[in-house]
Order: sequence, then structure tokens, then C-alpha cells
Amino acid sequence: MSGSVSAALPRELWAGEGSAVRIDGTALAARTLDELRGRIDRLHEHGIRPGLGTIMVGSNPGSMSYVAGKHRDSASIGLDSHRIDLPETASAADIRAAILQMNDDPRVTAFIVQLPLPQGIDPTPMLELMDPAKDADGLHPTNLGELVLAVPGGAGTIDAPLPCTPRGIVAMLDAYEIPIRGSHVTIIGQGLTVGRPLGLLLTRLEATATLTHSLTADVAAECRRADIIVAAAGVAGLVKPDWVQPGAAVIDVGITRVVKEETGKAKLHGDVDPAVASVAGFLSPTPGGVGPMTRAMLMKNVVEAAERQLS
Repeated sequence: MSGSVSAALPRELWAGEGSAVRIDGTALAARTLDELRGRIDRLHEHGIRPGLGTIMVGSNPGSMSYVAGKHRDSASIGLDSHRIDLPETASAADIRAAILQMNDDPRVTAFIVQLPLPQGIDPTPMLELMDPAKDADGLHPTNLGELVLAVPGGAGTIDAPLPCTPRGIVAMLDAYEIPIRGSHVTIIGQGLTVGRPLGLLLTRLEATATLTHSLTADVAAECRRADIIVAAAGVAGLVKPDWVQPGAAVIDVGITRVVKEETGKAKLHGDVDPAVASVAGFLSPTPGGVGPMTRAMLMKNVVEAAERQLS
């Protein structure tokens, strides 16, 4: 994967000379969306209007904000968007009906079922019901299976659909010319949307990936021997400077809302202590790092699904 865009990206230091380079996910996402606009224009010339669909269940504030952001991104680059919003009281049958509606809608190139679903509804059978060719999040079992097996024309050539956050992380590393092949990567967290698929993707790119979790005996020790650390645990400030070897690249995926007792005001914190910038070679911020790239990769998955219609 090429690092050719890196020269055009900001290489701002976190706190001056001797500190880490800030991996600017916002700038890289904007560049990605600009490139997608031209590809969408070409699809329009061929009579294809790519469309993103979303299924949102309930009123989780974080999910509502994230879905709204996806539709704003779609509008900004010329993607049509289609949404089905269901109440918190929606049954599994209601959600299944919405998925089948998206599967059958020719205006919808690819779509997502926004997670988490309300308590008591298992997301796995819902994801299995999706048309794999319309899986914008890359989480359908068929598409994850291609990632494992490296099916030619699929994940073997790093084609879409790939899980959006892992794909965005790889794009960030590539853009800043941070070597992946042969590197040791420690991933903190084994969730479905980040940890597990990222480990698979990195091994396809010939990295050595170590996946840690709550039962790992010494997460800090696993991080200290890593060239790249990806923190996706959802624990504010978990990764400390003494967990990081000098010069390592650190990608902060976690995002936690922390309320200050004295003011009652909330602030978003990542999994990485900002003091890590004094040790690391590269560090992504939260917010402004992985989040914008996740949304950009969702747009990219939709556009590539539409481009496959041409072939």
C-alpha cells in the first residue's frame, strides 16, 4: 500500500521538538472524501447513483450522532442516502423486515445496521441476514471469511468491503509511511468492529499481530515490545508513557465521555494518556484521529460497491 499522500498531510508535533508526530485523521479523511467525489461523478456519468442506507434502532445519543455524521458525509460528496429509523421498542422481527427492505431496495448500494441494538436483541443473526454485497461495514460473516481466507479479488487484494475502522487505521499508518510489513503490532481489545478484524487484516499485510484482552496477563509488557500499538479498550487514559517503546506509533481508537466532578462538564478522552506523545514517534488524537477515518472508509466501501456494478 502506497504512502504517496503523506507529503501533503500535516506533520504537526504534539508538543514541540522531540514529541510525537500527530496523525491527523481529519485531514486524511478530508483528502479521502475529495478523491471519492471524483469517483462518484464518474459513476453518475455511467448512470449509477450510489446510495448509503442506515438502519437505526432507538435513540442512543452516540449512535444518533454517528449516523447523522454519516449522512452529512454522504451529502458532502454526492452520495444518495436512505435511512430507516426504528423506535427503541422495535422487535427483532421489525429489524429483520428493515434489513430485507434495504436488501431489496435498488437505490441502496450498501447499508449498515447501527450497533449496538437494544438490549435483548442479538446482532449476529441480523448481520447474517444482510446481503453480503450490500454490507457497508464489512462485518457480514461472508466478508469476514474472505478476510480470513484472502479470497482473490476480495480481502487478498485489500478490496472492499472491509471493516471500516481497521481499514481506516491501515490507511492512517500507510499515509504517514509507518511500516506495517514485518512490524510487531499490539492491539488492546478484541471487539468485533476493531480488534478481531484488525488482527486479521494486519496478518494479511504480513505484520505480527498480538491481540490482548481483559485476561491477558501483562498488557503493558505486550505493548512495550510493539512497533505499533492500537488501543481499542474503551478505558480512558489506559496506555501510559512507560507502556510505549521510544519511537513507536500509537493509534488511539477508544473514546470515553468523562465528567469532571467540580464542573459537571463532560469531555471526550481516548484510551491513550496524552503524555505518551513524549515517547512515541507517532500518535493519533481523540477526537480527530480514527473517528473521521472510520466514516471516510464507510463512504469508500459504498463507492467501491457501486464501482463493482460497472464490472
